[in-house]
Amino acid sequence: MARDTTPSAPKAKKTRWYTQIWQAYQMTRRTDPAVTWIVLAIFVGVLALGLIIGFAIGHWLYMLLLSLPFAALGAMFVLARRAETAAYTNIEGQPGASRAALSTIRRGWTFGEEPVAVDPRTQDMVFRGLGRAGVVLVSEGPAHRVGKLLESERKRTARVISGAPITIIQSGNDEGQVALRKLPRAVQKLKPKLTKQEVAEVGKRLTALGGVRLPVPKGVDPLRARPDRKGMRGR
Repeated sequence: MARDTTPSAPKAKKTRWYTQIWQAYQMTRRTDPAVTWIVLAIFVGVLALGLIIGFAIGHWLYMLLLSLPFAALGAMFVLARRAETAAYTNIEGQPGASRAALSTIRRGWTFGEEPVAVDPRTQDMVFRGLGRAGVVLVSEGPAHRVGKLLESERKRTARVISGAPITIIQSGNDEGQVALRKLPRAVQKLKPKLTKQEVAEVGKRLTALGGVRLPVPKGVDPLRARPDRKGMRGR
C-alpha cells in the first residue's frame, strides 16, 4: 500500500502573551504617547508604596518582593484600558465602526456582519442585533440625518417580528447619541424580555427579512488591539 507523502500543513504558531502586550503597547503609543510614562509611574508607584510599608513594619525586602506582582498587574490594567481607548479612537469615523464596537459583546447578542439599511448618498447605516431584550437597531451617522433611515427600518422590522420589542440606539457624538466606546455597554444594559424560544423564532423571521449586502471594512475590531486577559495572567 502506497504511503501518503503529502506534507501536512504547518501549524499556526500561537501568539505569546508578551507579544500581545507589546503589540497593544505599540498601537497605544501611536495615539497616546504619554502611555509609557503613565504605565511606568503606576509600576514604580506601587513598588514605592510597598517599600514605604516595608520600612514602616521593618520588612522592606519582603514587601518589595510582594509588591512586584501587584505593580505589574496595575501597569497591565492601565495599559489595557488605554489600549482600548486608543483602539476606539483609531476606528471612530470609519464606516462600520459601530459594528466593530458591537462585536466586542461576547454573549447574549447576535449582530449581522452587514448593515440592514444604508443611505447610498450619505453612507449612513443601520445595524441590527437580536438578543433576549428583543431587536436593537443601531444607527451610524449624524443625529439630524439618520432618524428617517432608522424609522424606516423600524417599521420594516416591526411588520415581521409579531410584536417583539424593538430598541433604537443612535451611535455617534451628537447630543442624544451614544459614544462609540459606550455602545456595547448600552446594548448589554437592555433588560431581557424574550425567552430563548422566542428569540429563536424572531431570528427565523429576521433571516427571512434579509438585509443589505454591503460588506463592512475588516480589521476595525477594537478587541484585536487589546492584550489578551488570560495572557496577561501568564496562562
